[in-house]
Amino acid sequence: QVQLVESGGGLVQAGGSLRLSCAASGRTFSTYGAGWFRQAPGKEREFVAAISRSGGITSYADSVKGRFTISRDNAKNTLYLQMNSLKPEDTAVYYCAANKAGYNNVYYSMVQYYDYWGQGTQVTVSS
Repeated sequence: QVQLVESGGGLVQAGGSLRLSCAASGRTFSTYGAGWFRQAPGKEREFVAAISRSGGITSYADSVKGRFTISRDNAKNTLYLQMNSLKPEDTAVYYCAANKAGYNNVYYSMVQYYDYWGQGTQVTVSS
């Protein structure tokens, strides 16, 4: 199995940028598909972005398309989420996740598709 630890969250003004990292340990990270999700207070966890094992395929929620970029460095066992042009509505706890089956173009946005989760990192965007 794989253990995931997020970092890079914080407080930023609207229009600013943050880069989240997710360090993976355990089994080789390159064998997992991966994604980012977020959860705001009182709301369900929602999909943000997903990436294939090699990094060649990415998908995004409409709400972040054009502003966020998911990437991975398998040599460093690390997943990233570059967040630009942040908005107050992006405020949430951000979670990285990994799945054993790899990228699936039907299920990639589903919470249930992911097998492993990090503990989350808080992102707060002030107006």
